[in-house]
Amino acid sequence: MSAQTASAPLPEGWREDNRAMWDERVPVHVAGKYYDLAGFRARPDVLRDFETAEVGDVTGKTLLHLQCHIGTDTLSWAHRGAARVVGLDFSAPAVEAARALAAGLGHGPERAAFVTGDVYEAAAAVPEPSYDIVYTGLGALCWLPDLRRWAETAAALVAPGGFLYLAEFHPVTEMLDDTTGTRIVRDYFSRDAQVYDLPGTYADPDAVTVHNRSVEWQHTLGDVVSALAATGLRIEFLHEHDVSLFPRFENFEIRDGYHRFPADHPRVPLIYSLKATKG
Repeated sequence: MSAQTASAPLPEGWREDNRAMWDERVPVHVAGKYYDLAGFRARPDVLRDFETAEVGDVTGKTLLHLQCHIGTDTLSWAHRGAARVVGLDFSAPAVEAARALAAGLGHGPERAAFVTGDVYEAAAAVPEPSYDIVYTGLGALCWLPDLRRWAETAAALVAPGGFLYLAEFHPVTEMLDDTTGTRIVRDYFSRDAQVYDLPGTYADPDAVTVHNRSVEWQHTLGDVVSALAATGLRIEFLHEHDVSLFPRFENFEIRDGYHRFPADHPRVPLIYSLKATKG
């Protein structure tokens, strides 16, 4: 099956509602324990071990982070040796927080730049036309209805000889019940918009919030791979991981720094990662 976009009309105001939701949550994330910015300033590297192993040495390379939020992952690549990192996000408060974090760590915009822009219009917002590495991290693709347009935009920003690296939550998890992850309760192939009205945030479920409407989309693994392959990028690998970064299911345990199912639970892919190169 070829890559698909959302199969129903887009909900009215989806982009504005999503932006308002994220804008409101930035101060909660900046001040809270989840992102622990005080700890990050002391040890500015929050990248996952599989990411650093799969991306490899970034020394001297340029890196663009699409949908960067408050910039902790972006700046972690700088501290891993990238010559220049650029982060893009559609939330102006998130970009301001990222700039402040970078400045506090001694990075000027020539080393770590953050810009506000819609990911679909990234080429017009970022300072350089292409980058050695285009990176997008966990929890990004669900906010985008048009996967093919995202793939075309991201691929166009990869410099010749460079690559796109994607780490994302596995869509299989969205099929399963939220308690034990043992029952299939949702349609894997659904591409309709999922509209939520939920207070709080994954970083602080008890936070008092007003802008609670959000709109998300589910993308199958086949859709992601097909969308990137259609751009001409060469898929180098697709890896699946049985770890998560948050307690997605109620029976999760923390082992080796990751959220996981209990040891006697059948293993389920929780995250996938992908590398696609430009010849």
